[in-house]
Amino acid sequence: MTQKISFNRTLIEKYDRPGPRYTSYPTAPQFHQAFAMDDYQAAAKASNAAAEPKCLSVYIHIPFCKSLCYYCACNKIITHKTERAVEYLQYLKREIAMQAALFDKSRKLTQLHLGGGTPTYLTSEQLEDLMNTLRTSFNLDDSDDHEFSLEVDPRTVAPVQIHQLRALGFNRLSFGVQDFDEAVQAAVNRLQSEEQTRELVQAAREAQFKSVSVDLIYGLPLQTIQSFDVTLSKIIDMRPDRIAAYSYAHLPELVRAQRLIRPQDMPPPERKLELLELTIERLTSAGYIYIGMDHFALPDDELALARENGTLQRNFQGYSTHADCDLIGIGVSSIGKVGDTYSQSVKELSQYYARLDSGMLPIHRGYNLSEDDVLRREVILDLMCQGRIDFCKFEDHYGIDFKSYFADALDQLAEPVADGLVAIEDNELLLLPEGQLMLRNVAMAFDAYLGAAQKGNFSRTV
Repeated sequence: MTQKISFNRTLIEKYDRPGPRYTSYPTAPQFHQAFAMDDYQAAAKASNAAAEPKCLSVYIHIPFCKSLCYYCACNKIITHKTERAVEYLQYLKREIAMQAALFDKSRKLTQLHLGGGTPTYLTSEQLEDLMNTLRTSFNLDDSDDHEFSLEVDPRTVAPVQIHQLRALGFNRLSFGVQDFDEAVQAAVNRLQSEEQTRELVQAAREAQFKSVSVDLIYGLPLQTIQSFDVTLSKIIDMRPDRIAAYSYAHLPELVRAQRLIRPQDMPPPERKLELLELTIERLTSAGYIYIGMDHFALPDDELALARENGTLQRNFQGYSTHADCDLIGIGVSSIGKVGDTYSQSVKELSQYYARLDSGMLPIHRGYNLSEDDVLRREVILDLMCQGRIDFCKFEDHYGIDFKSYFADALDQLAEPVADGLVAIEDNELLLLPEGQLMLRNVAMAFDAYLGAAQKGNFSRTV
């Protein structure tokens, strides 16, 4: 079912409030330190013993960057001391071996994502070393049906390295762009030419990457409708398979780097909505399909096809075309999902090294899902990925009466129903075109943890 989208400014302003992005449910604020290494090991053992063990997915966090982008809220380390990456790689390889020992060798690793920081902070030789370690430790899917991706800062690589990444087995790339306007780039300390990006996108095409994605951010300092329209025109001309257009969350009280942005450069609140409306109009007019949660894809891209045939997935890395996997987080601050548990590694590099030096996995906190959590997670994921909830599916699988079990949630949706965001029928809940941008608001009705006691800070839903 192709996602239709409608921009209604009055409704967007009404529903634009803080809320989770639901890369997991329950969300990260519910993770706690009572979940320890033995809980993780037990989850891995149980996952091996499942009637049909899932394939494996690995996320590896590379925290290093050579320069500070003022908008960035990621866990990163700014350094030109490349020897720090040499040390980190040695510890990564130790953790890979420890993690691999927990999972049956028969289980294929079909999904891999390198994030950061800047994964391409590592040299081609270091990335090859990392991939060889993974190949030795895990049962890597060496067919090109796997989903091996990494984030690329175009300022850190040359076209020849794009071909080297393809030879290492990567078949999906995500290029960080954010904005091509020079004034905006200077305001956030990220100078990057259009030519750099265009050259690398072309190299990715020549290397036959299966998917090329570009990341944009709207709401950055000094952005105007006119300037961002120029950026959108340039991106559309490059014709990446996917485009992610993220709303900038300016939280200088929480993100130290954002304090370097001059307050007088920040656009007024109404500008963000104007930029969002422009982005939707330009991309959909250019033939891109709205997937959901800031993501657009060409009609023949895997994400669009998965959205159409009902196989779209969502995890900590965003939308995916692969079936639900057990996700192993490797590296400082990484998050994993094994069985019905979540786990997160320590966030400080010194703690990460100390744990591994002690022969311990660097698990810092996590969460064991209850039966209710598992049910609600599946409901929310169906909504996020398919735009609908089939009541009969859950009644048959969980032995519940959907409308009775979720009576409070459906009551909370009375106003969104009245506003035309969502329709509730006898056997399904359906997200309507007016509600596509308020997807998170609808999902929040099914979240048992939201309320006065909710921990954590969330970005705004639109």
